Amino acid sequence: MFIDLNDNSPVIVAGCRTPFLRSGTDFKHFSSYDLARIVLKGLVDRSGLNAHGIDQVIFGCVLNEPQTSNVAREALIGANLPLRIPAHTIAMACISSGRAISVGAGMIASGAADIIVAGGTEALSNIPILLRRPLRRKLMDMRRLKTPIDWVKWIGRLRPRDFIPELPEIAEFSNSLTMGQSSDRLSAQWGVSREEQDRFALRSHQCAARATEEGLFAKEILPTPLPPKFKKTIIRDNGIRGDTSLEKLSKLPPAFYFPFGSATAGNSSFLSDGGAAVLLMSNRKAKDLGYQPLARIKGFTFTGCDPYEELLLGPAFAVPKLLEQTGASLSSIDVFEFHEAFAGQVLANLRALDSESFARERLGRESKVGEIDIERLNARGGSLSLGHPFGATGARLLINCCNRLRHENANLGLIASCAAGGLGHAMLIERMS
Repeated sequence: MFIDLNDNSPVIVAGCRTPFLRSGTDFKHFSSYDLARIVLKGLVDRSGLNAHGIDQVIFGCVLNEPQTSNVAREALIGANLPLRIPAHTIAMACISSGRAISVGAGMIASGAADIIVAGGTEALSNIPILLRRPLRRKLMDMRRLKTPIDWVKWIGRLRPRDFIPELPEIAEFSNSLTMGQSSDRLSAQWGVSREEQDRFALRSHQCAARATEEGLFAKEILPTPLPPKFKKTIIRDNGIRGDTSLEKLSKLPPAFYFPFGSATAGNSSFLSDGGAAVLLMSNRKAKDLGYQPLARIKGFTFTGCDPYEELLLGPAFAVPKLLEQTGASLSSIDVFEFHEAFAGQVLANLRALDSESFARERLGRESKVGEIDIERLNARGGSLSLGHPFGATGARLLINCCNRLRHENANLGLIASCAAGGLGHAMLIERMS
């Protein structure tokens, strides 16, 4: 979708996120609802917005708890925002908050709304764990039990294996491959070596550590006090390993295809907890309320690809489609923010974009999209170092892209992500301040 510059152009007024923490650490008692509520209230308070003007709240979330299935609405209520505001939740794997933001931007561009809060949340410390299907069926049968004999027969049908919990797997429903296995396959297909992946992961951690020490995340991170005493406040991401080295990374064993795989715990993103949100307005409304927008959304797109052979190649399909829609060229982009699910996945996408054969055979183009200057890509680190709460990463990418545009005095920024199911997303933004 391409959006012209006019009064209805969607602009990003503000954005913030909680620290992104490794699952099982300081946010281990938080649910996705808690993180969404915290970041939603924090964004409204920080921006000084009169919440009665919000037209819609949209959040992305992947592994939500059944009690808060519409976590956006529950978070709105918990944040004490006006109850008249509608809210809904979107699940689109790792691009869930990208879709939430795009839906909000589309509503604003069409004139259906003026102010929208969009973002995402994920608490992978507290994923829902299911009972096995045979036990679920038997428990449902309990409703029909009437006599003592019925109960005896029902109990006799129970088996010890019925009580083994069913953990969610980060694997494709269509082919049972995990994301890590798909990254290994992609790296092999595109000739991405283990050393290249480790070097990229090292760069991500070094960039994130440097950005943290220079205070570049201070404006976007919402200090988050920990219950129940609220004496400890988290102000930093805790997955960054600025002291790692190529030697340390090279010693880690393959995590998914042993002993021949190249994806390891060191060059793969880790399970994380966090929330992120952005405040979107129409260009006209932002002016009326006296806000100076960070950037405007020029366009966005979503794509699908083969989940078996191309699962993590979403950016390689989404980026050229977005450039064609908006009329921009790769060389005109100043800031790139790509989701780093795996180092091998990012490097394979960069090679695909710079491949003549991929352009002809898979994109139907006469020439390749082009080479991305690595110095413009993820200059403050990425998901490999900052963390990857599934539902929140897309909003984090957009917030970071806006802040980099301003800090680097740049003009155009492009974010791109892959997602489970063979999905891709890209968004183009232009600095306004």
